[in-house]
Amino acid sequence: MSNYRPPLRDIRFVLEHIGGLEGLSALPGFEHVEADDVYGALDEAGRFFSEVVAPTNRIGDENGITWNADGSVTVPDEMTAAYRQYVDAGWGAVKGDMEYGGHGFPAVMATAIQEMLTSANMAFSLCPMLTSSAVEALEHHGSDELKAVYLEKLNTGEWAGTMALTEPEAGSDVGALRAKAWQEDDGSWRVQGTKIFITWGEHEMAENIIHFVLARAPEAPPGTKGISLFLVPKYLVNDDGSLGERNDVECVGVEHKVGIHASPTAVMAYGEQQGSIAYLVGDVNAGMRCMFTMMNDARLHVGLEGLGLSERAYQLALGYALERKQGRAIGAPKGHASPIIEHPDVRRMLMTMKANVEAMRSLIFDAVAAGDLRNHGEDERARILGSNRMALLTPVAKAWATDLGVEMTSLGVQIHGGMGFVEEAGAAQHWRDSRIAPIYEGTNGIQAIDLVLRKLPLDEGRVVTGYLDEMDETATQLAESTDGLSAMAGPLREAVGGLRATTEWLLDGTDPSDALAGATPYLRQFGVVAGGYYLAKSALIAKRLLAEDGDDSWLQAKIDTAVFYAHQILPQAAGAAPAVTAGADQLFAVDTEMLGQ
Repeated sequence: MSNYRPPLRDIRFVLEHIGGLEGLSALPGFEHVEADDVYGALDEAGRFFSEVVAPTNRIGDENGITWNADGSVTVPDEMTAAYRQYVDAGWGAVKGDMEYGGHGFPAVMATAIQEMLTSANMAFSLCPMLTSSAVEALEHHGSDELKAVYLEKLNTGEWAGTMALTEPEAGSDVGALRAKAWQEDDGSWRVQGTKIFITWGEHEMAENIIHFVLARAPEAPPGTKGISLFLVPKYLVNDDGSLGERNDVECVGVEHKVGIHASPTAVMAYGEQQGSIAYLVGDVNAGMRCMFTMMNDARLHVGLEGLGLSERAYQLALGYALERKQGRAIGAPKGHASPIIEHPDVRRMLMTMKANVEAMRSLIFDAVAAGDLRNHGEDERARILGSNRMALLTPVAKAWATDLGVEMTSLGVQIHGGMGFVEEAGAAQHWRDSRIAPIYEGTNGIQAIDLVLRKLPLDEGRVVTGYLDEMDETATQLAESTDGLSAMAGPLREAVGGLRATTEWLLDGTDPSDALAGATPYLRQFGVVAGGYYLAKSALIAKRLLAEDGDDSWLQAKIDTAVFYAHQILPQAAGAAPAVTAGADQLFAVDTEMLGQ
């Protein structure tokens, strides 16, 4: 159950051909990046995560964490030891600014490493994931003084970061939060308030925990316009960089959850005594802008959770299907018990998992690579193109991939049959762990709203139509192919046509209520079509490489997987289209009081 084999060849394929690693390496700031160094580091990361981190996954799930009466949280010793090795190896610093202890590699490379870490142990991975997002917020909005004190330690992972938004009465509606901040006579800030659902809010794996806390300053306007962002360290930092006294920050409890048992989800009390000493990040009342920098980074990482757990569940299900013998496959001798992988329905489930994993990987890596272009493009036009593409793809990468994470891990349980429902088999853990991801960092319904109301109108709709044009061009290349790929052209072109029609309907002055009613099925349609596009594109590349290199069963499997997706999964997009344009009336046709009758 602890065996995890990093899919290094597919990761390398997607980095090279979808993420455009070679082109990214030529951008300003990446001059030191060599492909051989990247792939060598990925090989070592794969070894590290499979040998050091993956064995802690089951241990963490079974033993969980313990909240103690003094407010401390105990994490399994095996995970603490693995975290120290993680920090010593420098894996958390891959994309960090070299001026502050980072290695300065493209974010898409760091994403490949984060995927392997997530597959190895999702609960463990949440700590470095939020630290990475804290780095993003500090890099973009922190003062030089704050960067000098905190950024290097966060980059290396010696100090961990958290995101403290949610309160008992303010979940997705962040504007309703009540945490308050005030300035002392000397100009310093204090924060007071209670936050819930704070992932890795308290632990001893890292030497210090740096909380990024949303709170209201005095006389702040109501709603989200009156929110400020503050950096609140668990331990104060002395002038020489050493750790000083404990800040007024306390964990007053932890949640008992369906999954991710080894990740402390904390209830945090800030400033219960005299107020937590805090440092303003960005400007007063500009906290949401600062926090969205952190959240958008985290949303792509959460998408990785759907991918990473699907990959891990697929590997476990594949191993079981190869070994488990039951029934006689068609054509097998009488009296012969066949491995269940020989039965068509089991093969259908495995192929569904494999195809969706490869589609998710391509979409997420493309979105992150667009972010690299946004940050390092050679000119303003390139940076705008990267920014817009990343903005369009982020809600799809987060929501579609995490919905699929739940579905694919559930298929993993199904392939195990009755044993899948037994904890000892290990399949159920991936399913349980995956369920939080569609809720994290803005529920998937919120992601759909963001896609429809904010991302489709980017550049007067030209961003999404340009992306659809790319898909149509790939369908044209398939149609012109003379080597067996042309059969995919029709399904892809039809699916893109359907997506274009619903996109135009949403952009064409649709009533906001009707647009919101269709947002979730639209995001699903978008994700399914995008998956078909990426796999078709990959098939064209694989066919070219086969022509150059001769026989290669892995490349042929890449093509066959794309064909499977085109005929077995891509048609599902058409089923979502009518729900997109159905309008809101059907959702409210049954009176509220009758819903319970």
